[in-house]
Order: sequence, then C-alpha cells, then structure tokens
Amino acid sequence: MLNENIKIGRKSKGLSQDELAIKLNVVRQTVSKWERGLSVPDSEMLISLSEILEIPVSKLLGEHIELSKVDELEAISQKLEVINLQLAQKKGASRNFFHILMIVLFVGLILIFAALMMINGSYLNWDYKNPELAAAGVLIHGFEWVFIRLFPIALIGLIVGIVITRKTKKN
Repeated sequence: MLNENIKIGRKSKGLSQDELAIKLNVVRQTVSKWERGLSVPDSEMLISLSEILEIPVSKLLGEHIELSKVDELEAISQKLEVINLQLAQKKGASRNFFHILMIVLFVGLILIFAALMMINGSYLNWDYKNPELAAAGVLIHGFEWVFIRLFPIALIGLIVGIVITRKTKKN
C-alpha cells in the first residue's frame, strides 16, 4: 500500500523519480525501491515525503490515494524548484572543490618555501665549471628569485580565497 501511495502521490505532483529524489536528498534508486516495495522510508523520510507530496502520513501508510489530475502550473513550479536545488548542489560542490584546491596550493607553497629555506642557497657553492651543475644552479637560483618575490602575493591570494570559499553556517 505504501509503495503504491508514494508512486501515485509523486505522479499526481508531476514529479519524476529523479526530481523527488533530489528534493529528499536521496538517490533515484531509493525512490524506485520504495515504489517497488523493496524497501520502506524511515520515519523522518516519511515526514519529508508527506510534506513534499502534500499527503498526510496516515494516508501514505494506509489509505488508498486516488490519482488526481496534475495542476500544470504547480507541476512547473515543482520542476523549477528541483532545478534550483540541482543548481544549488552544483554550486556547493564547485565551491567545495575550489576551497580544497586552494588549501592544497597553500600547503604546497609553504612546503616549497620551507624547502628553499632548508637548502639556504647551498647551490651557490657548487663548482660552476661543470656545465650540468652550472645549469642546475642557474635554474634553482632563477626559480628561487621568482618564487620569493611572488610568494607573499600568492600566499595572501590563497588565504583570501580560502576564506571566501569556506562553507558558512545557514541560519
């Protein structure tokens, strides 16, 4: 009975399994299993289903629900709500990706800076008569020169980026 009522309620709202799953923050396969009677939602999910489908929990659990005609305007608004939820999820995932990327870059910059401090210009004492050592020394010195000048700017930029992309608590 519950599985049929979920399916009828979903269809009467003009929602696909994907759209209902997004609203409930579950995967489509979960909704499919409920509708096929292979599993049942827990009590919190029943309440969420009841609110989304606008069907009392008692009717979802026991009473037979008649399939009503879909109100087109309401169906469109439901679909727009689902699209907004999808966009919000993508934006959150993108923000999280950039936040992690900036933290990794920040740590990388600190490690490179520490490595340069540890070698402490020891390449300056190499025998520059050897062409391979001379080329390596010049490359290291050039990298160090550019890195030390750009390090503060990059560090400040990454700190600002980390602060901007962090998750904020919603009221």
